[in-house]
Amino acid sequence: MKKSRWTLVLSLVLVLSMFLSACGGGGSNEGNGNAGGDDSGSESAKQELNLTDSAEIPSMDTTQATDTTSFKAMNQVFEGLYRLDKNNEPTLGVAADEPEVEEKDGETVYTFTLREDAKWSDGSQVTAEDFIYAWHKALHPDTLSPYASMFGTAGIKNGNAIVTEGDPLYGKVEELGAKAVDEKTLELTVESKTPYFKSLLTFATFYPQPKGFAEEQGDKYALEADTMLYNGPFVFSEWNHGEGWNYKKNTEYWDADVVSLENISVKVVQDVATAVNLYETGKIDRAGLSSDFVDQFQDREDFSTILEPTMFFLRMNQENEALANKNVRKALFLAYDREGLVNVLLNNGSIAAKYFVPSDFVSGPNGDDFRDHAPDGFHADMGEAEAKEAWAAGLEELGMDSVELEFLTTDSELASKIAEYAKEQYESKLDGLTLTINKQPWKQFLELEDNGEFDISTGGWGPDYPDPMTFLYMFETDGAYNRMAYSSEKYDELVSNAKTETDAAKRWEMMQEAETVLMEEDIAIVPTYQRGLAILQKDYVKNYYVHPFGADASYKWIKIEK
Repeated sequence: MKKSRWTLVLSLVLVLSMFLSACGGGGSNEGNGNAGGDDSGSESAKQELNLTDSAEIPSMDTTQATDTTSFKAMNQVFEGLYRLDKNNEPTLGVAADEPEVEEKDGETVYTFTLREDAKWSDGSQVTAEDFIYAWHKALHPDTLSPYASMFGTAGIKNGNAIVTEGDPLYGKVEELGAKAVDEKTLELTVESKTPYFKSLLTFATFYPQPKGFAEEQGDKYALEADTMLYNGPFVFSEWNHGEGWNYKKNTEYWDADVVSLENISVKVVQDVATAVNLYETGKIDRAGLSSDFVDQFQDREDFSTILEPTMFFLRMNQENEALANKNVRKALFLAYDREGLVNVLLNNGSIAAKYFVPSDFVSGPNGDDFRDHAPDGFHADMGEAEAKEAWAAGLEELGMDSVELEFLTTDSELASKIAEYAKEQYESKLDGLTLTINKQPWKQFLELEDNGEFDISTGGWGPDYPDPMTFLYMFETDGAYNRMAYSSEKYDELVSNAKTETDAAKRWEMMQEAETVLMEEDIAIVPTYQRGLAILQKDYVKNYYVHPFGADASYKWIKIEK
């Protein structure tokens, strides 16, 4: 995502993270005023942090993960050539220095030298071959990563061709423009320059994997705490599936001297009231709030809200006959009361959205926010009356007088409330519509959605890298995150051309037109809101850095100062 990303922070208020497929989230690093704290203060306090998460980690395989929970955990225990710093800028990770850059035959060659002291947690060297092994695994048809397209996004030579069926290079991972020159030298050949190239390299799909160890583990790799090796600031000391996981400081990490935390405990807690109780009794140090608690805590100094560039929306699976009808989709778009959702049900700084690329995310070549081309979103002047008209027209076109749809969502407390809200909105306004809610645990939800086994599903997406394309590429025909049988030649052409367009102004216009096709012409999804977070955080937690793309947060620099 990636950032990055997702996917995915972890939650609308913690709990809502369960809706995110991509990494993503983040916002201001100031959080509650402590997140951006300075590095001064006493080191005498016990360096332990206690947190909750609303979901089990679905995957710790960097080539297979698709969600914010996984990416957030990976960011603590793994590291690529770069990682995001407190200002959300890529800072050197496994790379010892900035790469040597050479222009050759219309291509750009980046030569990275890896750190001498970059080690896996067993003391073995992180090598250039570890990067190549992981990247080939991500691109190979037998182990294809849902994020395989990131290599093409980064402009790495043949990255797109290798994952394109029918292309002569399909599946030929050895043709990727990346090679291990020697143990500590990694060479990348780039076909087209990307302004956010280094930010992309902070994303989990570009992490290395310990080749020998991973091959030895086989199918067991990354399934348990002891079937992984780690090269990040922390390692897993425990992973109790469904209950939580613990980190401890990685003594083999090259930058271990700046890591203050010795232990981090993360408990899986889906119920916000339980998390708040744990926070108030001093058992955890940070908690997300649902609307029920915002009024209670909003005047406290440890309370803050953050608006993230993370979008929530409803997927409408066009394999369903009714949802293949544009008027039916239009009715669902217009009948949803977003203001009631954000002001009453969420009440946490989220804002209503009739758009897909978030507000205050990125600016174009002329300095304008991407949202300036449609600041109020799409179909902004229409409401319930037009929804009813479109619904009646759709039913007539289908020859139906009623429609039954299944609404797939997760089993968290807030997810249930939002699903019930959608059911009430739609059934009360659209005569003849019956919506059945199917609540599933996070991992099962992802599997069902990925297989297209739903009519409507709750989607969420946080940016994987700082560009509108991190949102728009999702809905290309047969894209890994399309998941809803949407296909538009016009949309595909605009997105495809924008990926290679070198004129920044033209590229910007293409992406804005693509969003218009998706939202106004085709009405492919129902955007609902741009996420805000309402947070409680103890004042002794310093330097909790939140990221607006890629992994949601970094624990590397956190200090406990009591």
